[in-house]
Amino acid sequence: AITFAAAISACEKCGEWENALHLFRAIVEKQVESNVITFSAAISACEKAGRWEKAMQLYAHMAVSKVESNTITLSAVISACEKVAQWEKALQLFTLMARSKVDANRITFGAAISACEKAGEWTTALELVRVMSLSRVGSDTVILSAAISACGKVQSQQ
Repeated sequence: AITFAAAISACEKCGEWENALHLFRAIVEKQVESNVITFSAAISACEKAGRWEKAMQLYAHMAVSKVESNTITLSAVISACEKVAQWEKALQLFTLMARSKVDANRITFGAAISACEKAGEWTTALELVRVMSLSRVGSDTVILSAAISACGKVQSQQ
């Protein structure tokens, strides 16, 4: 599984999401036990390519395979949704993350806030900033700019 995870990660870094999925399917076919690392690598490859549906399918396959997700996995799926303005899916995953007691990090919050910004969901973006400050996850300029931009979109629409 370690070799497959490394190969999938290499494909992700080169933008070869289809090859990453091909390798992942080989794991299943050869009945090599998948783990959170192999799933996360494949999901990240899909995320980088903007293939949010494939990322969601892999995430669903994790549950069927009884592999627990982690912060990295869920951040990648949320980021995949954010990249294609699937803000509702991103927020569903973010909520699931909290219910599952998986800690969100700066990347997770940033992706969720950016998804809201792209959809003009300024109230939700500001609520996420509030939750982020309560959770002691440090914000940065990019995250706060996305929240401000969401508010600006409302102003420009009026």
